[in-house]
Amino acid sequence: MPVTDHIRQKLSQVPHRPGVYLMKDRFGTVVYVGKARDLRKRVSQYFHPSRRLGWDLKFNALVEAIHDFDVHTVRSEPEALLLEGKLIKEFLPRYNVSFRDDKRFLLVKVNLHDPIPRFTLTRLRVDDGARYFGPFASSGAIRRTLQLVRRQFNLRGCRPLTPTADDYKHCLYGNLKFCTAPCIGNVTLDQYRAQVLAACEFLEGQCREMLDQLEGEMTKAALAQEYEKAAQFRDMIADLQRATQKTEKFERIPYKLPVAINPDAELQELAGALGLAAPPLRIEGFDISNISGTFAVASMVSFWKGRPDRANYRRFKMKTVTGQDDFACMAETVRRRYTRLLNEAKVGPVRSRSDQGDDCSGAVSAPPAVTDRRHKEDGGEPIPQELQKLVDETSARVRRGRRQEKEKRGKGEEEREAPSPLSPSPPFPSSAPLATETQPQLPDLILIDGGKGQLNAACAELARLGLEKIPVIGLAKEFEEIYRPGESAPLRLGLDHPAIKLLQRVRDESHRVANSFNAQLRLKKISESVLDEFPGIGEARKQALLKKFGSVQRLRLATVEQIAEVPGFGGKAAAELKTFLEARS
Repeated sequence: MPVTDHIRQKLSQVPHRPGVYLMKDRFGTVVYVGKARDLRKRVSQYFHPSRRLGWDLKFNALVEAIHDFDVHTVRSEPEALLLEGKLIKEFLPRYNVSFRDDKRFLLVKVNLHDPIPRFTLTRLRVDDGARYFGPFASSGAIRRTLQLVRRQFNLRGCRPLTPTADDYKHCLYGNLKFCTAPCIGNVTLDQYRAQVLAACEFLEGQCREMLDQLEGEMTKAALAQEYEKAAQFRDMIADLQRATQKTEKFERIPYKLPVAINPDAELQELAGALGLAAPPLRIEGFDISNISGTFAVASMVSFWKGRPDRANYRRFKMKTVTGQDDFACMAETVRRRYTRLLNEAKVGPVRSRSDQGDDCSGAVSAPPAVTDRRHKEDGGEPIPQELQKLVDETSARVRRGRRQEKEKRGKGEEEREAPSPLSPSPPFPSSAPLATETQPQLPDLILIDGGKGQLNAACAELARLGLEKIPVIGLAKEFEEIYRPGESAPLRLGLDHPAIKLLQRVRDESHRVANSFNAQLRLKKISESVLDEFPGIGEARKQALLKKFGSVQRLRLATVEQIAEVPGFGGKAAAELKTFLEARS
């Protein structure tokens, strides 16, 4: 790929500092994450003409895929290593091999609330009241440093949480005088806790005194021509410096991809390509996910001004479709989504945009007034009269507050006309905050993931609902072709067109949400136990059975009397469960 002016300009601004670089393809997806001691030199190597003449096919493929890059500067090379590992785990780049597993960097943990605290190594930081030091880029350095700390401060290294005198008989640390052995009363617990606190200060970086001591010992050994001993002290000093070096903790990376460089310009380009009267501020994208007709689900993602509006994402489980029929799934999803919006418009302005949703996973429950009307329509019982009275009083108080607020504006201020319940988004580029919009609104553009079949199914449902005026398009993945209702030939804008990049982000996000929901349902089904099929059993009784017997297989071998000993089970329930398990063995 030839080096563009955009990349040349960015290369000239990369500093000569340690850090991490992220290579992105034309879709804005991270394809490679690397670290460097000198970012300018390392990143520039990717774009040297001589590097593309090498024999490494993987490197050549990576260079051909690079469309853009970003850099993050840090203070030291160990920090760059820590950040590199975290970013690789977050983005899972295609061309990275290392750090793609779930293995984390080492931490040092000590719980000061334990009777006799001890230092241990762990890879997971949990909220358990313990103190954590790290993470450490070099596992060997921190292991050797921790061994040095135990010897320097006479700390225990045994495994028992509360060691006793019986443990001390076999304790190597106590016999070698490495540990002050508080378990047998050699020192008091307060004295031992003071040793632990001193070790904590040491790990926090207050180790200048020990470094001076080790350097003196190293010099003394070198003058005595004991070079092997001096080399050992030299390695101890290096390990200590690496382990106690201050590093920034990268707990949260405020960097999400893909990103839009100029979403307003992309919206303008999209409006011009589709012939829309104004840029589509609200775009809703739909996608279907299933495996051979099982776990059929759909997703609806919402983009506001070219950026994801995750509060308005919705997920759907198919209710009426059997087998593998993407067209029917798309029709059901569109029907449920916009039928719900129309019903909310009839009820009135009682819900904000962040509360819109269908009866699907992740949707927020409707307010009491909406719930009451839905119950009546479904043939169910209405909510109690007292609750309905409270809802009516609240609605009246809100309306009264709005009238008073309008009166405060003054006679000379021009009153803005309130939008209708199903009016499109305000004219571009309106800066009205989303949080103040209290009425359900239809999107300015609907994007269907698929070709003519999925698009026709969605258009048919919109026509039945009287919403055929909403612009709808389909995006086919192979050549990124845009299908429009009533047009036989698809629209091809080119992969580098800003409008295509915006539509790709919407499509890819809907695809990700649908696939993750499908995977979530599959994992839940796999984890379900055969006990879930036993009538009348709840989560508490199921957990009590598994806690006592360990597994369903061991439960099958248990007698009725043993099952009856579990809390919540009597003789009759135990006999029924035994018969149930024997029938399924």
